Amino acid sequence: MSDRPSTANLLPFPLPESRADRMVLVAMRRMAAHGIRDAHAAMVMLDLFGARFRRPLVLLRAFMLDFARASLRSIKIAPCCSLRMTEDEGRLLEALRLAAHEPALAEDLLARLSGSPCVCEPLSAAAVFGRALEEWELARA
Repeated sequence: MSDRPSTANLLPFPLPESRADRMVLVAMRRMAAHGIRDAHAAMVMLDLFGARFRRPLVLLRAFMLDFARASLRSIKIAPCCSLRMTEDEGRLLEALRLAAHEPALAEDLLARLSGSPCVCEPLSAAAVFGRALEEWELARA
């Protein structure tokens, strides 16, 4: 038997069901792997938000930068083409969704994920990004 962890252990979660969450995940993966100015991440956000992509793109960049600065541990990010998510990615997406309306839960989630109690800056960026995502979803409905 091999001592290597299985794919199910490394990537325990399926991709999100919503198109928006999947695209945000891909943009986060691209930014984590290739930097916040990655052109492909910008194109993903353009595809998702259309002509009004700049604000969500800047907010997601701010979140990624602020969270990287606040984190005391390495965050596990899967390759962009992966068909499953790491536990850390699932928590990041959940925090982005919760931050707008449940900031205390999102703060706790980010603090546990980062290993640091100082997550005010990424929480703020996540809250505004979450609102931008909600506005986009309401406009599409």
